[in-house]
Amino acid sequence: MKKPLTHIAAAAVLPILLLLSGCGSPGSGSGDASAPKIITFGSGEPANPLVPGNTNESGGGIVISHVLWTGLVTTKADGTLINEVADKITPNSDNTLFDITLKKGWKFTDGTPVTAQSFTKAWSYTANATNAQKNAGFFSIIKGYDALQKSGISGDEQLSGLKVISDSHFTVELNSPTSIFPTMLTYMGFYPMPEAFFKDPKGFGEKPIGNGPYKFKSWDHSREIDVVRNPDYHGYYKAKNDGITYKIYTDPQAQYADVQAGNLDVSTNIPTAAISTFLTDNTVKGYSKPGGARVALGISQKYAHFTGEEGRLRRAAISMSINRKQITEKVLHGAATPSKDFSAPVINGYSDSLKGGDVLEYNAAKAKQLWAQANAISPWSGEFEISYNADGPNFRDVYNAVANQIKNTLGIKAIANGMPTKQEYLTAGSAGKLTAAFHDNWGPDYPSIENYLKPIYSTDAANTGSNFGDYRNPEFDTLLTQAAKASSTEAANKLYQQAEEILLRDLPSMPLYNVNAVAVTTKDISSLEFDWGGSPVLPFVEKQ
Repeated sequence: MKKPLTHIAAAAVLPILLLLSGCGSPGSGSGDASAPKIITFGSGEPANPLVPGNTNESGGGIVISHVLWTGLVTTKADGTLINEVADKITPNSDNTLFDITLKKGWKFTDGTPVTAQSFTKAWSYTANATNAQKNAGFFSIIKGYDALQKSGISGDEQLSGLKVISDSHFTVELNSPTSIFPTMLTYMGFYPMPEAFFKDPKGFGEKPIGNGPYKFKSWDHSREIDVVRNPDYHGYYKAKNDGITYKIYTDPQAQYADVQAGNLDVSTNIPTAAISTFLTDNTVKGYSKPGGARVALGISQKYAHFTGEEGRLRRAAISMSINRKQITEKVLHGAATPSKDFSAPVINGYSDSLKGGDVLEYNAAKAKQLWAQANAISPWSGEFEISYNADGPNFRDVYNAVANQIKNTLGIKAIANGMPTKQEYLTAGSAGKLTAAFHDNWGPDYPSIENYLKPIYSTDAANTGSNFGDYRNPEFDTLLTQAAKASSTEAANKLYQQAEEILLRDLPSMPLYNVNAVAVTTKDISSLEFDWGGSPVLPFVEKQ
């Protein structure tokens, strides 16, 4: 739901997904040891106000997750679950009812306590169709969700599956067994909200009040967002710096140059010109490690000639005409690896040996054969058009290369059309305006293979999630439901992999590559960690 967004969720994904818009105020580095240690981070203008239930892209997610908010559960960098606000989360025998108790002492930055109602009211508000929140689909697993999708409801109705026992105790009844529910709770859509939010949701998003490691200070739109350390936070991500300034960029090259000049502390957007040299550039510190983000080429179900049997043939032909290895080596200079499935190697359940996986391999002869078979059904005319956000790191070069490979292999006209900003791109996707081929980028919201499937390809996600191509397949949906009922992670992953094999046949989108988590920092940044989704752990960044 991009993340969900996701993870960032969530968020996700965040480093390679960031929409980057540029300005350059001086960096916070100074020789005064007593001066506040404010970290400056190159980011992008959030697509929406800063509300967890209505944020599913990286520009907002990087400010919300592990920064302004925290939830019942969080994760260590490797994906290990940690109870944060929750004291205990106890499932019943079949994982349909979860009993949740809260730790004492948690409060929002306005001084009000974090209670059971802070969660149940927030979740119900997000789930309620009247409120049109982007993360509503995450709550479809909770009893009473369908009742909140009916027309004519006021917007303050509550999910019937949520029962408040006391200020520190509530239960969650699900529609069906969901063993990964505690993992899902790490996603920002499940964060609590203070009473101030319900009094003025619109105004709240401009001046948010959370319960995380930092508290909101200011937002100068299209320039910067400032947060400062929250002294009352006592969770896992306790800040090692005094605050973060998110500087907004549109030009990756300008952002990189600011790090080189010492005007920006941290950037996860490496421009094409620096991809092959940033790890050895002696003006910066370079970082690169496997990440959770996945880039794919989506094709809308509304695109002429790409439905039915003809559509399956053309989708396979397009996929097999793309030389992923060449793109990752020549365009991305080894900062990514060719996709083998719909998730990422760092995620439990990833597989490089799925049935039908050969459709992700470059095979020019087979691609031409499949295209010819499709032409026998209905001749192709026109041009193959790919939409993407031009402010994303290296996307212009990637999609120009993809278009050229398709053109050279299939002998058709193929073009890549960049929209100026990610915000415009996401708005077009949510409005159903991406009706040809499009950039399908995903960073996980929580560390499960399920998160690479349900929010993007399920029928539910076509209505409220990130299923921009409007893909619908009951067989695929059924496998997701069965996996959610599985008694173990291993059993669930086998079913999720079967669901992936359906996607490999239908190709609502075709995975291109998994990106590394990459970054550059100034020399006075002592360390930089990434989480399982590839996002920088900003609370742990220290400045010498």
